[in-house]
Amino acid sequence: MPYQVALPDDLCTDRNYTLIRRFLAERGMSCRTRAVIAVWDDGNQEQWRLHCFADHEAAASFLDHFGGLMFDPKRDREKGQARGVWRRQGAYERILELGQLSVPEALRN
Repeated sequence: MPYQVALPDDLCTDRNYTLIRRFLAERGMSCRTRAVIAVWDDGNQEQWRLHCFADHEAAASFLDHFGGLMFDPKRDREKGQARGVWRRQGAYERILELGQLSVPEALRN
């Protein structure tokens, strides 16, 4: 499943998980999820959830609906290492809202 969309893990919990599952079910789409640790130049780290699709159109539809970032495991996971981290450039900035997804209040602090 080479077409992967990355979302911050906090955005994939609670009611957001239900929204994502419903979106996939209504469109007859399936994806696998994996995790990756994003590491920024300033040393901050955050877990992100990868939504992995078999075809580009499904990934593009998911990305268009929820936002996020396209993730290329060969480029973004330290030259394809399965346990490699995702090196991000610049300074870390926490994402609390993205499209119709928002971090649950209990996870904001």
